[in-house]
Amino acid sequence: YAMGYIGSVILQIICFVILLKPGWFGLDESDKTIGARISFLLVGLWWFGFAQITFKNLPSNTVINKKMKKNILINGYHELKLVWHQAKEIPALKRYLLSFFLFSVGVQTVMLVAASFAKKEIFPKSEDEPKLLLTIILIQLVAIFGALLMSKLSSKIGNIPTLIVAVTIWIGICISGYYVNSQNQFYVLAIFVGLVMGGIQSMSRSTYSKLLPKTEDTTSFFSFYDVTEKIALTIGLFLFARNEELTGNIRTSILVLMCFFILSFFSLFYTRSSITKEKYADLLN
Repeated sequence: YAMGYIGSVILQIICFVILLKPGWFGLDESDKTIGARISFLLVGLWWFGFAQITFKNLPSNTVINKKMKKNILINGYHELKLVWHQAKEIPALKRYLLSFFLFSVGVQTVMLVAASFAKKEIFPKSEDEPKLLLTIILIQLVAIFGALLMSKLSSKIGNIPTLIVAVTIWIGICISGYYVNSQNQFYVLAIFVGLVMGGIQSMSRSTYSKLLPKTEDTTSFFSFYDVTEKIALTIGLFLFARNEELTGNIRTSILVLMCFFILSFFSLFYTRSSITKEKYADLLN
């Protein structure tokens, strides 16, 4: 995850410079959309280029995989259904998935709406746009160290306690976000967001992998994990937007997300109670 954030920061800086100073690259500054359009093109080329490394090193399709290409949607659904039935038989895994779903509603939604919140509440003027872009880069940079820091912390106190710490910080971020007013306050808040954003993502995936049963079909289990995350994101975005529409106040939407962090806080303790030290010692330290 740290390496991923490093890569994203590099491309973000390039794109932000193009957005702010298109003339440096011989682009028409009177065209207000040229920077954004070039940035989208660069993202596509970035993905395509670095994807070649993955395509080159991953194993080619097996005979079984080639047969599976028919009825992909139906087979995918059956694979996820099979994973769910297996997960229900493992109390620790089932409880962890609930915890993961709950804090993902908050984490994934914050990642997508943070810029919108900052634009509306903290940087409303057009001349503040460079400051907003700087804040986004700041979050990504801190996320690099957040992922590394959470890894160090988990080696000392265990994965589940580390996640509990991260969720507790997220609850504090939500409370602070409701009251934040000045740009300097928001910069401090952005540092904390970056710290736990990178950390909780890497730690949640690591914890999930340690709870999986012995199987060669890890792809299906992580597909289920990703689907759970996407469902959480969809619900989070809907509730965030719906609350803002009803109340006319984007800040109260932050409190809605905080409720999910609070629920996940207690759910993680519920998960912890089902984990035996003999089998999952590294999760509890």
